[in-house]
Amino acid sequence: MISEHSRRRFLQGATAAAAAGGVTYGAAGAAADGDIRLGVASYSFREFSRRMAIQGTKALKTPYLCIKEFHLPYRSTPEEIARGRADFDKAGITLTGGGTVYFLKDDESDVKFYFDYAKAAGLPMMVIGPTAKTLPIIERYVKQYGIKVAVHNHGPEDRHFPAPKDVMNAVKNMDPRVGLCIDVGHTARAGEDVVEAVLAAGPRLLDMHMKDLADMKVASSQCDVGEGKMPVPEIFRALKKINYAGVVHLEYEINADNPLPGMQKSFSYMRGVLAGQRG
Repeated sequence: MISEHSRRRFLQGATAAAAAGGVTYGAAGAAADGDIRLGVASYSFREFSRRMAIQGTKALKTPYLCIKEFHLPYRSTPEEIARGRADFDKAGITLTGGGTVYFLKDDESDVKFYFDYAKAAGLPMMVIGPTAKTLPIIERYVKQYGIKVAVHNHGPEDRHFPAPKDVMNAVKNMDPRVGLCIDVGHTARAGEDVVEAVLAAGPRLLDMHMKDLADMKVASSQCDVGEGKMPVPEIFRALKKINYAGVVHLEYEINADNPLPGMQKSFSYMRGVLAGQRG
């Protein structure tokens, strides 16, 4: 649990960022980032409450949030889910999806439980961690519920889907609403070229998790986006080339008790890259 000092520091940072202005929302509520939308994976705010996650997202001047269970628990009652969803709606936050949701049980009732949760929360997509056995069950529920799923690759430690190519091999003949979420850090550590993975995924790419690494093989080397070796400009160009319609979510896994300063730096860098490419 975070300390009171960390909570106050977070709130002060969010208030200062909001007062500073900068990027504004367009008529549709989207940040003015050109044709690539930038958002936040709420895992970045895992040590903070839903209220503070909302404040942090607003401070970053984006309306897009992919929600992790910390901020809307799976085992909530329908009334609790409705209240949570209302909190986001009131704040002008668009929930782009939820996850990572793990489908590790070869059990149809377990799959249905998470789809019911996503439906109740009004989520258009779930970022998922399935197995080869659960994917066909999941596909059936995608067709039934109309909720997309994006399989998240988790790098060399993942015995199911370490790299995007492993996901593509599994979903290539499935419903087009079954796709992948490329985590750029895990992809690099799995030995794949991130840019080539984006181009190969094409319309199957439904979501992106952005981060940076000082050493492209070492998970613990994560740093603010723009300070490492991740080829962010080339990744954005590849996304534009495939007409990517999803959101690039910053998943900030470091400095858990005070993530906002590094997230702000990461957003500033990404927005600068996009502005340069538009120019």
